[in-house]
Amino acid sequence: MKNRFQDLTTFDLYHNRGKVKWIIFIISLIISIGSIYYTDLLVSDLKIREKRQIDLYANAMEYLASGNDNLTFIHQEIIVENTSIPVIITDANGIPNEHKNIKLKKNSTEEEIKAQLSYELVRMRAEYEPIVLAEDYLIFYRNSELLRRLQYYPYVQLSVILVFGLLAFAVFNQSKLAEQNRVWAGLTKETAHQLGTPLASLMAWIDYLKNSPVWDENQEVIQEMDKDVVKLRLVTERFSNIGSTPVIQPENVYQTVEEAVNYLRPRLSSKVEIQLNSHADNIYGMMNKPLFEWVIENICKNAVDAMKGRGDILINIVKESERFIVIDISDTGKGMEKSMYKKVFNPGFTTRQRGWGLGLTLAKRIIEGYHKGKIYVKTSEMGKGTTFRIVLNAVQE
Repeated sequence: MKNRFQDLTTFDLYHNRGKVKWIIFIISLIISIGSIYYTDLLVSDLKIREKRQIDLYANAMEYLASGNDNLTFIHQEIIVENTSIPVIITDANGIPNEHKNIKLKKNSTEEEIKAQLSYELVRMRAEYEPIVLAEDYLIFYRNSELLRRLQYYPYVQLSVILVFGLLAFAVFNQSKLAEQNRVWAGLTKETAHQLGTPLASLMAWIDYLKNSPVWDENQEVIQEMDKDVVKLRLVTERFSNIGSTPVIQPENVYQTVEEAVNYLRPRLSSKVEIQLNSHADNIYGMMNKPLFEWVIENICKNAVDAMKGRGDILINIVKESERFIVIDISDTGKGMEKSMYKKVFNPGFTTRQRGWGLGLTLAKRIIEGYHKGKIYVKTSEMGKGTTFRIVLNAVQE
């Protein structure tokens, strides 16, 4: 029992927010149906009450028609007091003789009154069968305005609640996004700041080694160290760009992707082959080069993890139109189910035991937040691999 309670108290709302949304939706639906059902019961009771009132009204009219002398009470208390239910009394042929509680336009002519009463008769026939009075007269009636308003009240109420709920959701969602943005910006700026001091020290030590006696014997090692320091400077620049508004400018897409791939190749497993294809090497798109290289690296590293360090990565670059450039990154990994297409971009989502689940989240933020493009899972097949598609804005010629 204790373990079960612990499972309930440790329910992860963030990663199960889809279930939480469905629970809230179902509860809201139950409340809505209950409100409509209860109002419908009230309407049904009022209909029965008004039907009894009309029957009483008909009996009173029939009693009046009988010529009884004691008519004052009946006329005053039953007929005159009906101030809510619309009624039309017609002859056997359906020609109106009297009417009560029918709203007519001011200064209406006889023709306009007849037309209005004919229209009201059509509405009354659609709602209730007329009451036959002494076989010479018919009493037509329909629901009162109060009953009609009550009938539509729950729908109006639910509409107002829905609009308010949507507005509240939009406000809270925007507030949450703004808070996330502040966290992202603060975290990345602090990371860039923290990396700055040791990076400057490493650069100084490498300059010292280049001018020291060990240079001749360790030239290759020091050059590789220098490349890694350059990479660290690039990472620092990336974090700095994430924490502020990055500069988006025209860049050669093929060249940018090629540089990212050339950096990755010696640092990945020798059993991973990366192939880069493009119909042209002068395709220019709007991008921030350091951030876009980061996206390519993150997707490729995820592909390597999906392939468990063995397989092929194919990158195709195509200028789809004058407005858009498409980059497809395909791997030969384990693939994923369709239900996972969107989840892979959620913060914290990872299939690795030691992963943070932020690589694809960063990629989505960079492409859609800063580059105003698109990134999504184009296709995936279990056991065969996955293709990620990036859509960038092309430079307008």
